[in-house]
Amino acid sequence: MAQQKRKQVGLRIRRIHGQVHAITEMLDAGRSYSEIVHQVTAVRAALDGVIQVIVDDLVDDCVTKMERKEPFDESLHELQAVVARIR
Repeated sequence: MAQQKRKQVGLRIRRIHGQVHAITEMLDAGRSYSEIVHQVTAVRAALDGVIQVIVDDLVDDCVTKMERKEPFDESLHELQAVVARIR
């Protein structure tokens, strides 16, 4: 994974960590299930965003290597493994 993308994924994960912590606080504060579910769906969407960044980076890596006529089997196998897990 490109260093820039790793940084982007790290920032997103830290933000998600904060969101999950906030959900715990909402539970402790007795907030409504409707509000809690709203936040849980936001976390789910944020996690989907992380997956998208990772998949995009893997695709870019495969295409770049293919254009440069470099071996890309390892990158392709990693992409296939990631896609298989998100189905």
